[in-house]
Amino acid sequence: MIVFFAACSKTNDNGNTVPVSGLMAFNLAPDMKGIGITLSGNVLPGAPLFYTNYTGGYLGAYPGTRSITAYDYFVTRPISSSQASLEPGKYYSLFVVGANNNYSNLVTKDNIDSLTVNGQAYIRYVNAIPDSSKPKVTINAGGKDVINEQAAFTNASDFVPVNAGNVTININNGGNIQASRIISVEASKIYTVLLTGLPDAKDSAQSVQIKYIENGTVSGSTAGKTVSSSSVSISK
Repeated sequence: MIVFFAACSKTNDNGNTVPVSGLMAFNLAPDMKGIGITLSGNVLPGAPLFYTNYTGGYLGAYPGTRSITAYDYFVTRPISSSQASLEPGKYYSLFVVGANNNYSNLVTKDNIDSLTVNGQAYIRYVNAIPDSSKPKVTINAGGKDVINEQAAFTNASDFVPVNAGNVTININNGGNIQASRIISVEASKIYTVLLTGLPDAKDSAQSVQIKYIENGTVSGSTAGKTVSSSSVSISK
């Protein structure tokens, strides 16, 4: 699926073109086998979203103040609810996070439409590891830390530019949260690093891990820029 939000619109019953927002949703709750999500009562495509799965790209959504509810897909039990204000032509990510019957919706405004076309890649992280510590997160490209900071649970960084090639990602709290990974990024691609899992997890599938997805590609001139969003497997 490829969605081009440079001409982001839907046609209503009157035949008028209505600008829409882009919304991508993730299940990052380690002990939720599968979830569904409703936006103002409308079920988002792709349910059930299994743990670490996502909608595969930005979905078109009507702008305005929207209610968001995540629910346990298999017993149709609501687990979290919130509201988000969606602006026309803007991009958002919804991360359902938490564990042990304590879940929440983390909504970020993704400024991918304002990123400069400069031959570099862009990368950010989201800390979805439910823990009271503030582990250090570093993202290193070309021997230089582009991100080096303490990150509380639900902290999400801005997108930062990095040179294409290998990028090293680390998260460490000196105890039960430790993970490292090297990924390869391409010029003009936009990436989100997902820090997820449970500290001291007994099930290896729920252990602390680093995953990533590709949000899209920036192309064109700065003045006439377009952003495309494509489906990318989260199993990377």
